[in-house]
Amino acid sequence: MSEPIQEPVAAAPAPAATGRGGAVLVAAGILSSRLIGLVRGRALAHFFGVGPYVDVLNMALRAPNFLQNLLGEGTLSASFIPIYSRMVHEGRREEAGRFAGAVFGLLAAAAGAFALLGVVFARPITTVLALGFRGDSGAVDRFELTVQAVRIIFPMTAFLVLSAWALGVLNSHRRFFLPYFAPVLWNAAIIAALVWASGSKENLLFAACWGALAGGLAQFLVQLPAVLRLLSGFRPSLSTRAPGVREALAAFGPAVAGRGVVQLAGYLDLFLAGFLATGAVSALGYAQTLYLLPVSLFGMSVAAAELPEMTRLRNGAGGAGGGELLARVRRSLRQTAFLNVPTFAGYLAFGYLLVGLLYRTGEFQRQANWLVYLVLCGYTLGLLATTSSRLLQNTFYALGDTRSPARVAALRVTVSAALGVPLMLALDRFPVTALFGGEAGGTLFLGAVGLALASGVGAWLELALLRRALALRLSGSILPWREVGRMALLAAAAAIPAALLWWLLPPFHVILRALVVVGCYGAGYLLLARFGAPEELAIWTGRFGRRLRPKRP
Repeated sequence: MSEPIQEPVAAAPAPAATGRGGAVLVAAGILSSRLIGLVRGRALAHFFGVGPYVDVLNMALRAPNFLQNLLGEGTLSASFIPIYSRMVHEGRREEAGRFAGAVFGLLAAAAGAFALLGVVFARPITTVLALGFRGDSGAVDRFELTVQAVRIIFPMTAFLVLSAWALGVLNSHRRFFLPYFAPVLWNAAIIAALVWASGSKENLLFAACWGALAGGLAQFLVQLPAVLRLLSGFRPSLSTRAPGVREALAAFGPAVAGRGVVQLAGYLDLFLAGFLATGAVSALGYAQTLYLLPVSLFGMSVAAAELPEMTRLRNGAGGAGGGELLARVRRSLRQTAFLNVPTFAGYLAFGYLLVGLLYRTGEFQRQANWLVYLVLCGYTLGLLATTSSRLLQNTFYALGDTRSPARVAALRVTVSAALGVPLMLALDRFPVTALFGGEAGGTLFLGAVGLALASGVGAWLELALLRRALALRLSGSILPWREVGRMALLAAAAAIPAALLWWLLPPFHVILRALVVVGCYGAGYLLLARFGAPEELAIWTGRFGRRLRPKRP
C-alpha cells in the first residue's frame, strides 16, 4: 500500500477551477452509473413490464434506500464533509483520520443494527411500506413477495451507508470520479443476476434481490483501497471523544431530520401508489429513473463538488456573507441550469420517444409507454427547482446551518402529500386507454400522474423558501433568472427543428426514430449554446469547450 497522499494547502487547486473540474468528474462518474442504471431499467422492463413484480422490487428497495440516504450521503454532506474538509484544509491530517475512523465506526454500528432489524422485522416493515398491497386478491400476492424480498435486500443497507462514508472522504480530497462510478457495480450485479437466472418471474425477482445485495457490497469495497491510502491515523472506533465527532453529532440530528423529511417524500409517493391500481408503483419507478438522471448528473454533481469548496471559502473568509460565496453560488446555479433547462424541455417535448427508446421491449408496450411518459412529465415540471434546491441546501450546510433546509423540506412534503392524495384518487378512475386509445379495458390507470404532479409543485415551493432564507444570509440576487431565460430560448429554438423532423419522418422502429429526433435536438442546443451560452458550455466541456467558443473580433 502506498503512503497516504499529503496535499499541502498551498498546493491545492484554486477553488473555482477545482469546483468546475470536480463537477465534470462527478458528472462523469454519475453518468456511468446512470447509463447502466438505464440498462437495468430496460432489463426489468423486458422481463416484467409494468406490473406486480416491479411493484414489489421497487417497494422492497425503498427501505434500504431510505436508510442509506438518511444515514449516508445527504446527512454526511451536512455533518461529516464540512468538518473533515476543514481539518484537511488546515493540515490536521492525523486528527482528520481519527475523526473519519470514529464516524466510520458509529455509522457501521448503526447501519449494521438497522440491517439486522430489517431482516427480523421484515413483515411489519412491509406493512408500513406497502399497506396497500395487503388487499391483493389476484394471482400475484405482492405483500408476501415484498416480505421475502425485504429479508434478502435489507442487509444491503449497511454496505450502502459505508459506501456513502467513503464518498465523503474521497470528495473532501477532491477525488470525485470513483465514488460516483461505484454504483455501476450495484446495477451490474442486478443485471447479471437477471441474465443468469431462469424460470418464473418470481425466480427472476428474487435473483434481482440477491444481485442487489451483492452489488451493494461491491460498491463499498471498490472504494475502500483509495480511501485507506488517503487517511492518516485512521482507526475504526465508536469513540465520541475523537476531534470533531461531537460537532458532527450536533449537526447530525438536524441533518437526519432534514434528509428524513426528504426521503419521506419519496416514501409517501410509493406508499400512496400502493393503494392505486396495479402498475402505479412500477410506473413511478421507471419515470424516476429518467427524472433522476439529470438531477444526479447536472444537479448533484455540481452540488457535491461545490460543498468542500464553499466550506473552504467560508472558512477562509472568516464566516458567511462574502461576495465571493454568493458569486460562486450563482455561477454554480448557471452551470446546473445549462444542461437541466434543455432536459426539462426535451422531456416534455420528446419524453414519449425517450421512454420508448429505453423501455419499449418484451412486456413493456404502448399503454405502459404512455403512462410512464405522463408520470415523467409530472416530475419534470419540478426538475429545475429540484436541481437548484440541492445546491442551495449544500450552501446552507457550508454555512453551518442544517436546520433551515430541514424546515423547508418538511413543508415541501406536507404540501406535496396534501395535493397528491386528491389528484391521484381523481386520476386513478381513468385508464390510459381513455386518453390515447388502444385495447379495450386497459389495465393501467393514471393515478400515478397525480403524485408526480404534486411532487413538481412541492419542488418549486422548496426552492422559493430556500432562496428566501438564503437571501437573509447572503446579500444580493441568488437565482440567475436572466441566464436561465436565455437557455430556455435556446432550448425552444433547438426543439423546433427536432419536432418537425419527428413529424416528417415516416413511421419506423421507435428506437431509431427516438435516436434521430433526440440526437437532432441535443446537437441543436449545443450548437446554439456555442453562441448563446459559451461560458457555461466551456465549464462542462473543458478545453474542448473553450475551442468551441466563438472567436471575438
